[in-house]
Amino acid sequence: MLRWEEPAPQQPAAAAAVENSSAAGDEAASATRLLLNPAYSRSKSVISDELRNIRVCLRWCGLDHSTFSRKLSSFLAFGLLAVFIPAAAAIAVEDSGAAAWVQNLVQLPETALAAISFLTLSSFFKRLGLRQLLHLDNLHDDYPFVRRRYTDELDRASRYLAFILLPSLGFQLAHKLVFFFFSPAVSLPGGRSRTGPVFFFLTVAAWVYRTGVFLLVCVLFRLTCELQILRLEGLRKRLEDLGSEPGEIFEEHSRVRSQLLLTSHRYRVFIISCFVAITVSQLGALLLVLSSSFRSDFRNSGGLLVCSVVQLSGFLLCLVGAAKITHRAQRTVAVAAAWHAAATCDAAAPPEYAAVEARKALLAYLEHNSRGITVFGFALDRGLLHTLFAFEMTLVLWILSKLVVLY
Repeated sequence: MLRWEEPAPQQPAAAAAVENSSAAGDEAASATRLLLNPAYSRSKSVISDELRNIRVCLRWCGLDHSTFSRKLSSFLAFGLLAVFIPAAAAIAVEDSGAAAWVQNLVQLPETALAAISFLTLSSFFKRLGLRQLLHLDNLHDDYPFVRRRYTDELDRASRYLAFILLPSLGFQLAHKLVFFFFSPAVSLPGGRSRTGPVFFFLTVAAWVYRTGVFLLVCVLFRLTCELQILRLEGLRKRLEDLGSEPGEIFEEHSRVRSQLLLTSHRYRVFIISCFVAITVSQLGALLLVLSSSFRSDFRNSGGLLVCSVVQLSGFLLCLVGAAKITHRAQRTVAVAAAWHAAATCDAAAPPEYAAVEARKALLAYLEHNSRGITVFGFALDRGLLHTLFAFEMTLVLWILSKLVVLY
């Protein structure tokens, strides 16, 4: 009887296959460990990182909290540049004129806004990375329209920071130069020629740090708003397509809505605190300028002008971005109503009852969720901007009326 015999296994080939698979596994494990290494993570400012400019700004402002040593150096830099140097300069510099009051009025709101901004960023980076803060961690779920244009918004955010900071820095350099070297009423400890350059350099460095921290938070908020506007624009383009399903639009809008709620919750304390600090600062500046002892010249008014321009520019950057979101959200409701009417009245395709009811439910949902950024339930829209303007104007007119009665 014939017997079937199994062929002898080819030991060399099998061993080679095992060795190849083992080498491939080791290579994959090595690549995985390399990607998990913090030195190669997206948090570093490498060439392929689209957030590189923002990360560089955070590092130069001493706001890198990626390690304990950098976090400690960040707090030390804040204490030195935002608190110690301005306080030491206010105590050491003697001014026989009214400029001393002006300098104190400028230093206090700048330090207050820097403290608010620094604490805001510190609370963010305890729990979130930069991509999570900007809602870019799920970018692959967005429309191609959003993925194509979000890099343009990142570049525009860097330009916002440069357009406000660089002209203000040039004006501040000229003001400090006049204040420390060409003002007879100003006396410095140790003599103007010996300590003047030191005070000039330290005060300018402190101003750059405090202004940069405040504007950086404003730019991050504006960038978050612009990216959400892109998502609403992508949703609007999808609504204009009559083949879109109500369920898909509902899921996308719910995702955008949840991101807007998170943004509102993260920045609401920052917005209210900045509003109070800027309002008190501007009213104090108004009272000082209208006083009889104030002499309006470049030495007295230069720092006050730069401070006011930076404060209002940064805060308006936030308010305009928030108002644009609410406007786009309301526009989305109008586009959804037109989409529902066009799909219902289409004679070529008779409407089904279930589809009509789904579109009506979606339209009702959009109408009740048309607000963008909110602060404790109040939407930051154009109506709120008009209310804030009326409030500030009322305070100004009240102060002017009191001054007219006194004089």
